[in-house]
Amino acid sequence: MINQKQLENVESFKYLGSIFTNDGRCTCEIKCRIAMAKAAFNKKRTLFTSTLDFGLRNKLVKCYIWSIALYGAETWTLRAVVQKHLESFEMWCWRRMEKIIWTDHVRSEEVLLRVKEQTNILHEICKRKANWIGHILRRNCLLQRVIEGKIQGGIEVTDRQGRRRRQLLDDLKERRGYSHLKEEALDRTIWRARFGRGFGPVIRQTTK
Repeated sequence: MINQKQLENVESFKYLGSIFTNDGRCTCEIKCRIAMAKAAFNKKRTLFTSTLDFGLRNKLVKCYIWSIALYGAETWTLRAVVQKHLESFEMWCWRRMEKIIWTDHVRSEEVLLRVKEQTNILHEICKRKANWIGHILRRNCLLQRVIEGKIQGGIEVTDRQGRRRRQLLDDLKERRGYSHLKEEALDRTIWRARFGRGFGPVIRQTTK
């Protein structure tokens, strides 16, 4: 209750351009972002499919379209189903740019060869997340305590079946624990060495 007014319980609401849902997941937000990015692409389709230099069109897509799709991506939790949505969107962009339709039966590997790209969108998200998380872990602030789960309150969940729910930092600490992640964040040189330019894009291994 705020100012003698009872707040309404809702399933979702939008705040600062992002959608928050009562289940705490970001699937709805990501789908909405992808839809907005596709609409922006279609609005400028003649530009992205024109006879401009290929490298320039590639940069335009990443600058104009990806910036819409990846707004707020630093806080996303990349579950497997979400990763598929994002990779599908990435291939959608390259296929539309090269005017490749589904009836052409062109495999994704061939499309990537034509546009001289790799599956890169997940790598871009992880870089943004690492940059943002690094700043948070180097500061003693409220957001750091929220991430570490040191805030009083919350809902106690018991008898949950299945695997543990994927969390925000899992994308960065898959091979090491949180203590190592925090220790590395305190040293900018080590952090940049791990998540900087050497933090390469996702390269899919294809089997013949």
